[in-house]
Amino acid sequence: MGRRDKGHIAQDGTASLIERLGQAPRLSNPDAARQRLGDIADSLPDSLREGPAADLLMALADHSTFLWSLASRDPNRLARLFQESPEAADARLIASQRAAGRGGEGAAPDLDAVGKLLRRNRAEHALLVALADIGGLWPLERVTAALSDFADASVAAAVDAMLLQAAAAGRFRPVEGEDPQAGSGLVVLGLGKLGGRELNYSSDIDLIVFFDPEAAPLKEGLEPTPFFTKLAQGVSKLLQERTRDGYVHRVDYRLRPDPGSTPTAMSLASAYVYYETTGQNWERAAFIKARAIAGDIPAGERFLADLRPFIWRKYFDFAAIADVHAMKRQIHAVRGHEALAVAGHDIKLGRGGIREIEFFVQTQQLVFGGRRPSLRGRSTVPMLASLHEDGWISAEARDELSAAYAFLRTVEHRLQMVRDEQTQRLPTDRAELEDFARFTGFPDLAGFEAALLGHARRVQAHYALLFEAGPDLSSEVGDLVFSGAADDPATLATLRSLGFRDPERVSDTVRGWHFGRRAAVRSARAREVLTELVPALLQAVARTPDPDAALANLDRAFGRMPAAVELLTILREHERLRLLFADLLGSAPRLAGTVAFSPHVLDAVIDPEFVDPAVDPSAIAAHYRALLGKPDSHEVFLDRSRDAARQLRFLAGARLLSGILAPRAAGEAFSAIADAAVATAWETTSHAFFADHGAVPQGRMVVLGYGRLGSRQLTAESDLDLVVLYDFDPENRASAGPKPVDAAVAYNRLTQRLVAALTAPTRRGLLYEVDLRLRPGGGQGAVAAQFRSFRAYQRDEADLWEHMALTRARVIAGDPSLAVEAQETIRDALMQARDWESVRRSVREMRATVEREKGDHGPLDLKLSPGGLLDLDFLAQALVLGHAHAHPDLIGRAAPDVFSEAAQAGLIDAEEAERLRDAYRLLDDVHQWQRLMVEGDPTEASPVALARLARAANLPDAKALTARLDEERRTVRAIFDRQLGTVD
Repeated sequence: MGRRDKGHIAQDGTASLIERLGQAPRLSNPDAARQRLGDIADSLPDSLREGPAADLLMALADHSTFLWSLASRDPNRLARLFQESPEAADARLIASQRAAGRGGEGAAPDLDAVGKLLRRNRAEHALLVALADIGGLWPLERVTAALSDFADASVAAAVDAMLLQAAAAGRFRPVEGEDPQAGSGLVVLGLGKLGGRELNYSSDIDLIVFFDPEAAPLKEGLEPTPFFTKLAQGVSKLLQERTRDGYVHRVDYRLRPDPGSTPTAMSLASAYVYYETTGQNWERAAFIKARAIAGDIPAGERFLADLRPFIWRKYFDFAAIADVHAMKRQIHAVRGHEALAVAGHDIKLGRGGIREIEFFVQTQQLVFGGRRPSLRGRSTVPMLASLHEDGWISAEARDELSAAYAFLRTVEHRLQMVRDEQTQRLPTDRAELEDFARFTGFPDLAGFEAALLGHARRVQAHYALLFEAGPDLSSEVGDLVFSGAADDPATLATLRSLGFRDPERVSDTVRGWHFGRRAAVRSARAREVLTELVPALLQAVARTPDPDAALANLDRAFGRMPAAVELLTILREHERLRLLFADLLGSAPRLAGTVAFSPHVLDAVIDPEFVDPAVDPSAIAAHYRALLGKPDSHEVFLDRSRDAARQLRFLAGARLLSGILAPRAAGEAFSAIADAAVATAWETTSHAFFADHGAVPQGRMVVLGYGRLGSRQLTAESDLDLVVLYDFDPENRASAGPKPVDAAVAYNRLTQRLVAALTAPTRRGLLYEVDLRLRPGGGQGAVAAQFRSFRAYQRDEADLWEHMALTRARVIAGDPSLAVEAQETIRDALMQARDWESVRRSVREMRATVEREKGDHGPLDLKLSPGGLLDLDFLAQALVLGHAHAHPDLIGRAAPDVFSEAAQAGLIDAEEAERLRDAYRLLDDVHQWQRLMVEGDPTEASPVALARLARAANLPDAKALTARLDEERRTVRAIFDRQLGTVD
């Protein structure tokens, strides 16, 4: 690239810079360059006004505003650099930089003065390196070594200054007065290109700060974490602060363990624990280049030696290979399909770029370096040679990748020299690109393009060959890179294009998973699968109405799960399940939580029967019992009951969400699952109880379901309203077993056991909440009612509201003969002759009382709002209680069917019955979806949930939904008032 062979002079480190100059880059605007040189010519010696030195200076003036500002600002400094050996000047400046942090004997350093000297040394060193590079004196490895060594000196000087300042304040007690870093307990590691001594011309420096609290000579009682964190921040400020003299280095501390949740400096012990338990493959790759550069260097080297088992695994690491493949696919989710173009090309991250060469080397180091110490070097080009010597790559790959690396890194330096910016992207404007081609030493753009494309294509070919066996995630949406500590700008752009409103939060969340912030994804296997899955999972989540909320729900699910490997593996293997799970995250987080708790529930979704469900109660009961199996202990029964109910409730909810089940059928399915759970719990607890106490003579027991369970309208989150009845021989009350008990005591204890079996939380979660307050006597007295008392109570004592509740009661478990008698008792109670005027007045007053005491919670309160489900249920119950004596067919029907039967009997107008029936169906359907889709208070649905509810109700949007609900409720309230009257 424009270098010229200087023979023995080029090899002589004592010759001056001016004696060794090669051919300068071509000029784009010679007249302007000459004018700029002329502006300072009077301040320059004759040797710099003409000849190779003048050519080089005009190239700086023509191509780099930054370098020309350094050259023209101090002509004496410029002349000195030309007359001095560049190697000697490099050593002089590094020595000055290294000593800059140490003040006078025992005095605290003046940080302003230290910073000023550091910045001035950096300016002179930047000019020196540019002259030696552009002038053709130094090859790439000498350029990067000079930049890296100078950065080492800068960091060490800043650490000196901060430690000495702390010593002067009495907070730090140096072990060695002349060298405050010796024995300080402080470890500063350089990573990335700094660690590999391959630093860019205008690069950040990647640092990690650790400390040993046992070794740190701090003031007694001083906490080490805040001390060293403040020190690290002070180092960063000293190096990064910009003044008229420029700056020293940009500092990046984000390669430390989980930078989003850890202090800037952390203890060595914490670091060990992190890397042993949570360290990721990209961190292993980063530590290949790690080098102790400041602080207690021997302590840093011991730490890195102790970390070797983490970095270098003994056996061929095929799990790491899979993870590396996934990392590669993340990096090239789209770039792998784009055509190479020069204008705007990113020579680091673009196809055929620097990153691919580094990745080519580091991945093979990770896989094979555990058994081959020769492959553990920090520098890229020497490792290409070692990979060839060890037989892993061909001589052609070694030579072509080495040549490409030198070319691309030199181009990178030229890009950064233009304005001292950390950039790797070529200009998009053709004129600017032509100027830049000349700056790199090419006569024209065509030559530069040919060279760049040639190198890039050769890099691509070797890189693709290395990864040709990797499975394809076929992600073509854009970059999705999370294997690092910082946000990748291209990844943020991809997330934004996918529809995420807050891509920075999404990026931080996903990186947090990789850092092990969630226990569920902390295992190595979980993170390996996660790395492969993330691109496809994010695309699936992006299809939901609110991708940010869906991802937040997933993050919360990970927070509740003990482990996620099974779920992640299932989602990786099945696109259909991935899309369904994403839909659940966005629309029904409660169901997504079920999947997170029990990933195997997804198995049923890929069963062909998923789209052809059996909703018959007997079929659901059979399915439930099959899942329950034959438990060998009560604890196993409890766990299996919860698993079986969870799986079947998940299926019902997923079918409702998918449109396979209508809301009414879903309610019947949820109710049938509860029936089966209560029946099997009753059977199991009864068997165990009577095995201990013996059977009660002529003892019988039934469980009644009330409310939405009784009317077969349970929702995804309904409690169970139960009443337990029992009967026995009053002449023979004691059970006939080894531990006899009175019959009433026996059935009440059995009821308590039944309720405990249904409600007790176990390691498999909860089954149901149970409410027994609808029994005679309410919440007072015994938990179970004697049947004879129940029958007499319903006949002679029950209030109207209790008979209203009885309209929805049915037997769901227990003795068949007592079940028949109980149903007859219920029917007899409902068929009692009542005065219609008295019934409607009482029902209206009850509704007014509820309205006054409980109110409603706005337009989404489908139950309590005026004209809502409570109005409809009260009206249907009034019709049953007021007219069942003459019209017994009203009994045992759901509310919509009560309205139809009442119309046929001439009790209400047929048109009104139809409107009531349609309103009930709409409100109850939305209620079912609402309870499925909305976590927490259903009246606080998000706009996204409202939009989904609207679509489920075949309405265009949330506004149309609320308008339709309001219209239906106004109609219902008007009919309610006409039928039952109003309260004065």
